[in-house]
Amino acid sequence: MTTPRTTEGKILLIFYGLFGCAGAFLFFNLFLERIITFLAFILRTIHLRELRRKGLLDDGGRRNSQSSTDDDSLDSWKPSVYWVMLILFLGAVVIACCASAMYQPNERWSYFETVYFCFVAFATIGFGDYVVSQRATDRYDDVHWYRFGNFVFLVVGCCFIYSLFNVTSIVIKQLLNWIIKKLDCRCCYRPKPRARRNAITPGHINKSKGGGGGAGAGGGAPDLTDVDSNYDSEGSRRGSSEMISMRDFLQANKISLAMMQKQLYETAQRGAFRQSDGGGFQGGVGPLAILNRKLGQEDV
Repeated sequence: MTTPRTTEGKILLIFYGLFGCAGAFLFFNLFLERIITFLAFILRTIHLRELRRKGLLDDGGRRNSQSSTDDDSLDSWKPSVYWVMLILFLGAVVIACCASAMYQPNERWSYFETVYFCFVAFATIGFGDYVVSQRATDRYDDVHWYRFGNFVFLVVGCCFIYSLFNVTSIVIKQLLNWIIKKLDCRCCYRPKPRARRNAITPGHINKSKGGGGGAGAGGGAPDLTDVDSNYDSEGSRRGSSEMISMRDFLQANKISLAMMQKQLYETAQRGAFRQSDGGGFQGGVGPLAILNRKLGQEDV
């Protein structure tokens, strides 16, 4: 197998691999976008032909007035991810079969071994247990054309498998979202409220007002509506010349902390789990974002 042996060659491979792999990923993403666009055009053409056959669309491409269903709207129509995955799978199988027909007589492997090599090579797994064009016992026939065909099959096969893997990730995301919805999972932990001392109104004042009306008796959250009526921003009572103790003064200064705690709790309740999102995996980065945009899977 061709590998760098000298120190200079290994250093060159590091820099070459850095930019080469980045360029390869860019090429795969461009291929993914083009092949998905092409498949969407084909599936849209089939969809239009089916609408014309049902009489829901005229020959000029305009919808008939008698059909007003939203399901057949062409503006919001997107190709099915399952059809795209099936077409990419069949394309990858055809490429693997054609490559196996070339590898089998030249490498003298069994047909199963050639199909196994195609999957490992196209998926860029690269175990190295099967390597083409490395026999040293006898010479290959037309070795240059054979290596050129190997290059073509590897590039095309990697593009198809790469696209198939990304489309399959959409299906896996749909399956996981369906499982999460069925299990009714929640991603946030909501502890049960415990009985605690009211940080707004001192405890002995609550007791003097009638006993079990405060948080110490009822266990509820602090009532922030009585803040302005009891204390001002400096902690002294309004309309009263009565001196308060240091204990009451320190507890009154906890008003800002209690208000911040309430705001954080309300924010957590709004943002921790949204019913509209279903609690599943949303969004996408890189190739997944391309597929979400092309196949209309943003809200899956």
